[in-house]
Amino acid sequence: MSTTSGIVVGVDGSEPSLKALHWAVRQAELTGDRVTALIGWEYPATGWAAMMPGTPAEFDPEALARQILDETLDKNLDAAVAGAVERRVVNGPAAQVLIDASEGAALLVVGERGYSGFTATLLGSVSLHVTQHAKSPVVVVRGEQG
Repeated sequence: MSTTSGIVVGVDGSEPSLKALHWAVRQAELTGDRVTALIGWEYPATGWAAMMPGTPAEFDPEALARQILDETLDKNLDAAVAGAVERRVVNGPAAQVLIDASEGAALLVVGERGYSGFTATLLGSVSLHVTQHAKSPVVVVRGEQG
């Protein structure tokens, strides 16, 4: 993957990623940086999805990831702002594609967790991994504490 300049934000459609997206957009307004919204996708290595009953033969995880990214930006940002955000859909594990995109970025922004499921943890596995390995400064946007 090529290097990215400006602010990179991980978006998977989850509430924490929405908070990260809004934070990144506000930060870009202050700094004048361009925002790149990024989602990673993986096709099951064993091809199990194609063999699962009920999985359509035309299942396309890349198209699904693109749809999630587009809908998240278009439904949650002003049209002009959403149109100015660069959108990237990248094949690979979320943490790794974010780390790769952090090369040359001014900032990498992620939510505290996405759809991975371990809600009792302080940080999700992706946000924890990128804070340890990113090649740029990282902001982890946390939700309300309650």
